[in-house]
Amino acid sequence: MRTIRILEHITLDGVIQHENNENFTYGNWTLPFRSPAGLEAVVEAQGSSFDLLLGRHTYDLWSEYWPTAGDTPIANSLNAATKYVATHRPDGLDWGPAADLGPDIIDGIRNLKSTDGPDLIVWGSSTLTPMLLAQGLADEVVLLVYPVFLGRGKRFFSDSVDPCELAFVNTKVTSTGVLVNTYRNVGSLRIE
Repeated sequence: MRTIRILEHITLDGVIQHENNENFTYGNWTLPFRSPAGLEAVVEAQGSSFDLLLGRHTYDLWSEYWPTAGDTPIANSLNAATKYVATHRPDGLDWGPAADLGPDIIDGIRNLKSTDGPDLIVWGSSTLTPMLLAQGLADEVVLLVYPVFLGRGKRFFSDSVDPCELAFVNTKVTSTGVLVNTYRNVGSLRIE
């Protein structure tokens, strides 16, 4: 059985959005805080062998960037990983190796999780991440928390997400103030 690990760059107020558009102009908010220690933490969190579990929007954005990002360890590992994509339009998955999860995304993820293979890493999906936690499919959450408030942008979770509980595993701090917090999914929120 595979482990599903969610990795996310996040502000103190929960924003995860990185792409600029007409309503969001802060797309490069992580750049001033990047460091060799932060990159090392990302590489460690991903592991040496992994596949990717991505929403269609993240897949499309990454397929424009990573194939031409150059010969770096992170680019090479992302390009080599099999990309499993949550999409209702399976055409155009040219950044491979890639496969869609089928018409029932949750069933597709359950079936994939039950197979043997490397860990499944989830980056960036504000739609896929809540589904994984709500269905109890995510095993770990790694949050790279930046010392920034943005006040607007896509959030890690919306108000419609079911409450859940995470157990703290560990934390690391980079020289630029980024906290790399790792949590294990425990399940439903306990209220006493």
